[in-house]
Amino acid sequence: MTCLGLGPCEQYIEQSSTVGLSRNCKDVRPWDKFAQQGPKNDQIKGCVMTVCILGAGAFGTALAVALSDRHDVHLWGRDGVALREMAQSRKSSRLPNVTLVENITVTAEAKTALQGADFILSAIPLQASHAALSALTPLFDGQPLIGCSKGVDLTTGLGGYSVLRSVYKAGPSGVLTGPSFAVDIAGGLPTALTLAAEAQEDVNAWQAALSTETLRLYTSGDPLGAELGGALKNVIAIACGATIGAGLGQSARAALITRGQAEIMRYAVKLGAQPETLAGLSGFGDLCLTCTSEKSRNYQFGLALGQGQAFDNAVTVEGRATALALLPIMERLDIDMPITKAVAGLCSGTITVPQALAALMARPLRKEI
Repeated sequence: MTCLGLGPCEQYIEQSSTVGLSRNCKDVRPWDKFAQQGPKNDQIKGCVMTVCILGAGAFGTALAVALSDRHDVHLWGRDGVALREMAQSRKSSRLPNVTLVENITVTAEAKTALQGADFILSAIPLQASHAALSALTPLFDGQPLIGCSKGVDLTTGLGGYSVLRSVYKAGPSGVLTGPSFAVDIAGGLPTALTLAAEAQEDVNAWQAALSTETLRLYTSGDPLGAELGGALKNVIAIACGATIGAGLGQSARAALITRGQAEIMRYAVKLGAQPETLAGLSGFGDLCLTCTSEKSRNYQFGLALGQGQAFDNAVTVEGRATALALLPIMERLDIDMPITKAVAGLCSGTITVPQALAALMARPLRKEI
């Protein structure tokens, strides 16, 4: 098998050769059969597998709903009480207008959720992923593990894909990310995402297995770039929300989106990402959506900051943790990221929106590109 990407990929392919990654392997998993078919629905509609989704929040539940059109889905979460209620009512408090169909099994028992799974998708919030996956991976059986969480871990400084690789070495890993809202995915609205992994043969098979009539997956061999695009755009979304909330106007927001993209590119490329990845769905596409829609939790949080209003601390705002996690990294690597630095200051309460604006506007004049 050939491998695209970084050196670690070669290591885990060798470790995983007994779980269906090789064409010569006797134990070929069902998803491997899709490799040559491509994502055409008329070719793969009748192939049913079992997908385990870890994390029963809005996004994990939305993925369960979307994938249940083609596969049997096991949905696992950490809140046993909420999971039992969801299993009985077939409703989620995060997606109240959606009914869970019969082939979605909701359980708080990890062994039950993972039994017979051909794929594992992790939608556990990023800040809780390392601990949760460390406890769960002993139950895995070499299945592909695909991360769907966005952010940078405050403790380790790792993004979603990198957290998976640090915890799970017995099987292949990838990342699923891009411009999407859970309510749109669960509602069957057309959505395009990036599915990235270092081994092209793997990601082609996964693309065919996990694409649906409304969920269109594009492949990438740059999981690092995909994870960073999905993480850093949340920081810029907070800045854009604060700008609109403070009444600074849409022109200012457009400037932040553009210069924010420059910051994301600067940081990601420094860490080894491919520039073209940041121009795709997992980069600029996700940035545009998150910075312009009030469906975005990060944008809503920024709006509250700009308006001087309190925000519900129970709502996950990954951009807040990401901005704080990036501060020591960008300083150590000497990466110029003034918007990210301003957002970190806003999130920590050390500066106000007017002070952040004044600092950005007072920067030395320079050439754009």
